[in-house]
Amino acid sequence: MELRDYLATRRSHPASEMAAPGPDDATIDSMLTIASRVPDHGKLAPWRFILFEGEARVAAGAAIAALRPDQSERLAEADRNRFTRAPLVVGVVSTAAPHAKIPEWEQELAVGAVCMNLIHAANAHGFVAQWLSEWPTYDADAGRALGLKDGERFAGFVYIGTGTRELTDRVRPDVPSLVTHFAA
Repeated sequence: MELRDYLATRRSHPASEMAAPGPDDATIDSMLTIASRVPDHGKLAPWRFILFEGEARVAAGAAIAALRPDQSERLAEADRNRFTRAPLVVGVVSTAAPHAKIPEWEQELAVGAVCMNLIHAANAHGFVAQWLSEWPTYDADAGRALGLKDGERFAGFVYIGTGTRELTDRVRPDVPSLVTHFAA
């Protein structure tokens, strides 16, 4: 498929509909290298990755479920299984911080570009992917339980695996309605 055709038809594959196999270590390294090739003013690389694979996915789910002991069994089960929906979950971590020349907002935009590039890299390697930002993305206790350091936060979690079905497209934005032309 030509790059233009891929970009024009790219879809996120629901994490709940992913299966094994996932990428091997060499493929993960390649995907993360591709993901990191983004505009990065100041060459700060204000991101890092936390990989959730194998039994670590189960442990991560148990850790976040334990943070909400009063929730229903249905929600607790969802938390325990949250990271097992795909063979690989990549926590993309923003390490954006105050800088004399590069605004934090610019650094955060670079981290968002890393997430999107990671999806493209997964697709280029024959896998499907979905970028999710569920409650553990925004919860400080969950962040600590999942490996964040002080001053860091998750940009989200990119789920990567093998698709279980062909997807249909969804309604897309009406691009002409989103465009204005500056006039002096």
